[in-house]
Amino acid sequence: MSNQSQIDQIAERVERLLLRYQELQRTNVLLSAQVDTLTQERDSLKSRLGAARARVDALLERLPEATAVRKP
Repeated sequence: MSNQSQIDQIAERVERLLLRYQELQRTNVLLSAQVDTLTQERDSLKSRLGAARARVDALLERLPEATAVRKP
């Protein structure tokens, strides 16, 4: 195998690696954006859950105390 042939093969592999690297960078950007979106959604849902719990607790506080349990 000639030196030029080996150099061509190495150059081809380097080109493929560079393309793969660029693809991975784009994928990483997209996944990072998705993580950010999901993190915001999670935080919003946690906040809404906390508010709902507070409302339920406030409603429970307003309920009259249960009187003696009725026995048949």
